[in-house]
Amino acid sequence: MKRILITAVIAAGTFLPAITHAQTDSISLQPVNIKGFVPEKFMSGLKVQRIDSASLLAFQFQNISDLLAIQTPVSFNKYGPGQLTTAFFRGTSANHTAVLWNGLNINSPTLGQTDFSTIPVAGFDALSIQYGSAASIVGTDAVGGSILLNSAAGENGFKVLLGQQVESFHNHQTQVAARYGSALRNNWRISGKTSLYDNRMNNQFPYRQRREYALLPSEAFQRGLVQDIFISGKNNQEISAHAWITSNKLTTSPADTAGRELTLTKAYRAMLRYSVGDFTARAAWVRDIIDYAKGNYRQLDHAVTDKFSNRIEKDFDFILNQNGSNISMKAGAEWTHYRTRVPGYETPVITENRGDFFLLTRWQVNAPLVVSVNLRQALVTGYNPPFTPSLGAEYQLIELPGYKLKIKSSVARSYRVPTLNERYWKVLGDPNIRPENGWNKEAGIEQAFVISPKSQLDVSVTAYHNRIKDWTYWNPVKNYRIENLQQVLARGVEIQAGWRGSIDVTQLGTNITYAYNKSIQERAYDAYSVDVIGKQLRFVPLYTAGLSTFAQYRNTKLTGQLQFAGKRYTTFDNSTFLKEYALLHLLAETSVSFGKVYLRVQGQINNVTNTFYLSVQNNALPGRSFAINLIAAFDSKTKQARVRQDEF
Repeated sequence: MKRILITAVIAAGTFLPAITHAQTDSISLQPVNIKGFVPEKFMSGLKVQRIDSASLLAFQFQNISDLLAIQTPVSFNKYGPGQLTTAFFRGTSANHTAVLWNGLNINSPTLGQTDFSTIPVAGFDALSIQYGSAASIVGTDAVGGSILLNSAAGENGFKVLLGQQVESFHNHQTQVAARYGSALRNNWRISGKTSLYDNRMNNQFPYRQRREYALLPSEAFQRGLVQDIFISGKNNQEISAHAWITSNKLTTSPADTAGRELTLTKAYRAMLRYSVGDFTARAAWVRDIIDYAKGNYRQLDHAVTDKFSNRIEKDFDFILNQNGSNISMKAGAEWTHYRTRVPGYETPVITENRGDFFLLTRWQVNAPLVVSVNLRQALVTGYNPPFTPSLGAEYQLIELPGYKLKIKSSVARSYRVPTLNERYWKVLGDPNIRPENGWNKEAGIEQAFVISPKSQLDVSVTAYHNRIKDWTYWNPVKNYRIENLQQVLARGVEIQAGWRGSIDVTQLGTNITYAYNKSIQERAYDAYSVDVIGKQLRFVPLYTAGLSTFAQYRNTKLTGQLQFAGKRYTTFDNSTFLKEYALLHLLAETSVSFGKVYLRVQGQINNVTNTFYLSVQNNALPGRSFAINLIAAFDSKTKQARVRQDEF
């Protein structure tokens, strides 16, 4: 604990300049115009955080878990560089976070979760985090929260970017991206983006263990393509096509021919969307492939799951009076068909149909008050998921030139359809497992202080209470057979603050996050459960915090990031635990333009203090590492290139 406090003091003293005058960070970029499914509009009362372009720029060569661990109170379990990374959102488990790509849930239907190590920051135009239950808006899995990834149409012209990162341990990453747009005949236009990435984590560590813990040798190779095409024209029509293809190869203990393990995962995601006026139709296909082998790789387990999805929706807008009161509604339906072939299932091929009917409503009662009422009913083969309503409200209590105060609150029902593994795995699965369901309540305030014409401070405080019934659980007492064992209560408080300012031409800024997450089992279902009632759930830290601060002079910027994770228990009775830790990271960057060509150089030090820490049990993570990033870009439109992250 003493070392953590010392690290925090060093970070604060080195990277927190005196807060006297301020303004918005000059790196903030042009707004992204997102069309299609934008659920944030109907999330009144819920906490929604949008990641700004400057933060995306700083994390261009990392995955979104690295970014969110600093910028949000969400905690992550990480097995190593390029290895499985899962989220623990507001005290819930890894399969309680919905990940949406342009409105489509991309969680694995067999595992019920997403590996965040396979989602690059640079692949998308907008990233938002929605806290708490949003099942009425986005559907299943959104029990703890949702991660929203979106693409956007671009401007006319041609832009191309090439980036390379060289990192410690013989790791390196390469990115190529192009954005293009052009006018067509008869008032039509076409735009798009093509982004490719190649990440190679050889993980050739100079040591085999840290303290008494072995450092698991591994190799991870990740490749991907993100393609977006938008065609828009007269009569408010738009056709868009989206593709996201990934290939990930992970080998643990590669030098041990008897004990090594190979995991190959591939995902093919394709979407076609058409909108005219207030009507939108979408068709999507996703194929998830998992190949697993051990030892000599002669017996390769091959699992394939296909997801076919169709969605239609219609928007309605009603003006109630001349004082600005109006109602916006979105009514729609979605149908999904699953087909999976998994060697470990009771039958060779499993098929399933799901349907959703929803009505989303946003009522602007008057200038300061907004109310959302959302309704959803899901239908699943052989199941009866609960009806999921939600009610949320926001009220601008104070609005003065130098101070704004908004209060918000919501109550929402949540549900999670059991995964295919939970239902169909041989012996251990249970076809009659019940869907999880619960109620999430939260309330919060958002404040904005204009300290001076060049200084602003934003502070938000949110408290939540989330009770989940029929929590599914692989019970170790019964040889890890799946059961509805637990009723869990997750409750806590989140505090976030951000300050931006300037002194002459020097830009300054700081973001702080803090979360208290108390997540316990409430009821005993058998003799084993009695001993764990009221105890913190495994691997859910009671406290998490993050600090990111920067100072920028003209085109040169220095950023410091501090990440703290509290003690995490590894047993249900809380008898053993992983110690708390704090990680300090530094990033220095500078840029220069030569006509239409733009160059940016970044130097990065991760885990500056070489802190020893464990994210999961018996799996130490590497110490201090260094990285050099070089980005070159060309913009055909400008005489002096100024590349924006939200354009790539």
